[in-house]
Amino acid sequence: MTLRATSIHPAGTWIDTEATDRILIDFDRRFRRRYLLETATGTAVLLDLPHAVRLRDGDALALEDGTLIRICARPEPLLRITAHDHAQLMRIAWHLGNRHLPVQFAGSSILIRADHVIADMVAGLGGHAHPIDAPFDPEPGAYAAAPHHHHHDDEPHHHAHPHDH
Repeated sequence: MTLRATSIHPAGTWIDTEATDRILIDFDRRFRRRYLLETATGTAVLLDLPHAVRLRDGDALALEDGTLIRICARPEPLLRITAHDHAQLMRIAWHLGNRHLPVQFAGSSILIRADHVIADMVAGLGGHAHPIDAPFDPEPGAYAAAPHHHHHDDEPHHHAHPHDH
């Protein structure tokens, strides 16, 4: 029997002990609208939402019967980027952003997906890239922070972010 999840409770809006199960899922599979998932105990759950949502570590899927299932970010190969000082780390962050790489800020380091080319770039900028396995939950980006409106008139629209027309 497949259970159906029809809404999301964002992390911090529910109590973790309320979850009856968990789903371990990597970053690539956490932006979905409709997707078949499997819980840690082997239960099939159909994510069935009206629009695609970015699932974050600590969110909960709400099933039709009110049951909650916790979303857990699956560890994956990452690079922990560090630098000798804050200014150097900011410079490295600028270069990562210039390449439109998803990044996660973790205290005095930056996490990115493992990539030997980027590791070489970081070393060339004087930083250090240490391989680790950890959950990846990057910044959602400026357009994901708040809803925005589209004006559909005769002017062309030249911006890069996902949306339906």
